[in-house]
Amino acid sequence: MTTSPVIITVAITGAVPKKADSPAVPTQPTEQIESTHEAYEAGASLVHIHVRNKDESSSSDAALFAEVQAGVRKHCPGMIVQFSTGGRGRSQNERASSLVHRPDMASLATGSVNFATQIYENTPQLIDGMATTMRDLGVKPEIEVFDLAMLYNAKALVDRGLVKPPAHVQFVLGIPNALPARRQVLDFLLSELKDIMPDATWTAAGVGRHQLEVNRWCMELGGHVRTGLEDNLRFDKTRLAKSNAELVARVADICGEYGRRPATRSEARQILGLAAAP
Repeated sequence: MTTSPVIITVAITGAVPKKADSPAVPTQPTEQIESTHEAYEAGASLVHIHVRNKDESSSSDAALFAEVQAGVRKHCPGMIVQFSTGGRGRSQNERASSLVHRPDMASLATGSVNFATQIYENTPQLIDGMATTMRDLGVKPEIEVFDLAMLYNAKALVDRGLVKPPAHVQFVLGIPNALPARRQVLDFLLSELKDIMPDATWTAAGVGRHQLEVNRWCMELGGHVRTGLEDNLRFDKTRLAKSNAELVARVADICGEYGRRPATRSEARQILGLAAAP
């Protein structure tokens, strides 16, 4: 039977303080590199990275991003490195500071949205600025869609030349006050994506207890998947595994149920239109 490759993204850390989550979450560069290597060996081909400063709060320290990236590239040959540019706990000026290190990819939220207790603010000027920086540095954005308007905003960025096609879109499902983790919602989002950006690639992230269910939807519908302790623990503290590697292995094990298999690193780069590994 022919199987199609699925890119497995591992989100290793997240932006919440360590005291609020599991001791298993890696926070320091050496821990993050080791956890990424374990997930790499379990089948992950892309790592989504947050860093934290010494007091364990969210940090935009570009040097920490560079240290983790160097370790991943050394110990996980070919793995796609994606930096977070998220704004929780960081100023707007800090959020793009790590891009000078030219990761393969970086997250780009294309609008503002309410979360459970705060507003995740992304002004039009900030979005344009970060998109321009990514384009000029050759960093591929992962468009983060937390609410419906963000999908159409992404299309506008492509039309204006700020994001090079084909776009890569991630739908984030299950965050309180944002998109719910409902199959009908994902089906609608995909129908709109196919209509406005038919050449785009996509994945979806399910938060907390929704993670495995959303993984299964993605594999069934031909998309790619994201797993990791960040998504388990950020909002409802649902702990589905003891490590990032365990979560990746679980996803890899069920690929065959949907006629899929974990993408190799070279396949993942080809699917996303990325250059060969440095």
